[in-house]
Amino acid sequence: STMIVGRKNAGKASPFLLILISVGCFFATYNFLTMVGHSRSGDGPRKLLGSGDQGGAVAFGSGSDPSKRFHVALTATDALYSQWQSRIMYYWYKQMRVRPGSDMGGFTRILHSGKPDGLMDEIPTLVVDPLPEGADRGYIVLNRPWAFVQWLQKANIKEDYILMAEPDHIFVKPLPNLAHGEEPAAFPFFYIKPTDNEKILRKFFPEEKGPVSNIDPIGNSPVIIQKAQLEKIAPTWMNVSLKMKEDVETDKAFGWVLEMSVQFYILLPIDLTCARLIWSSFLSYL
Repeated sequence: STMIVGRKNAGKASPFLLILISVGCFFATYNFLTMVGHSRSGDGPRKLLGSGDQGGAVAFGSGSDPSKRFHVALTATDALYSQWQSRIMYYWYKQMRVRPGSDMGGFTRILHSGKPDGLMDEIPTLVVDPLPEGADRGYIVLNRPWAFVQWLQKANIKEDYILMAEPDHIFVKPLPNLAHGEEPAAFPFFYIKPTDNEKILRKFFPEEKGPVSNIDPIGNSPVIIQKAQLEKIAPTWMNVSLKMKEDVETDKAFGWVLEMSVQFYILLPIDLTCARLIWSSFLSYL
């Protein structure tokens, strides 16, 4: 009888799970029907999410100081989920850029798939090469520092500052320039704990640089930094990322945050007040 009861319970789903699935299906259906409606009306999904710069001209928040404006740069692939994240992020960038208190300047999606995709006319994009085949060892995020190196070499960036962002960041308020001259601003991550891996970090952070506690618990985004500083450190970021991935002990210790963990000892000192860049994964809104 115990076996029969167990089988009966195994076939039942909790009410919470059913409600969650129903809500998810509702939003998925709503988004699909909305896109179809816009497509039939001739606007297409690009019109739904916004396309290009408004009026063809770059607008800024009132009172924005040109010397403090920063260029928003994110790296992305041509994968469908990355494209949708990029479109939504770009839409909210345009909404917040024009509001008072914003120091947001231009925008570039750095596409490291090596070839153009279907968003070239919708989002300002620069196509760069991925790492040579096999160099990322299955960890596609390693293409990010290499993408920034190429972008900095090829692009004509008018702003003196750069915001390093990612496709799953969503702007919910106008973002001012939180950097102070040569002191960048970054977001502290609670799960990055340099002191927990002192022995490993000494391979890349020698003792002459000071105690491991000097390492800031940040990733490479969100970070607002001077363009000149990023141009200087980007090659080191790329090279050290590859070396850390090649080192078996380091790769095992840091896992998926390995590429993030490089930046926190390159950018010293850091102003850890960039929490005003409120960001969230697109998936959390489904």
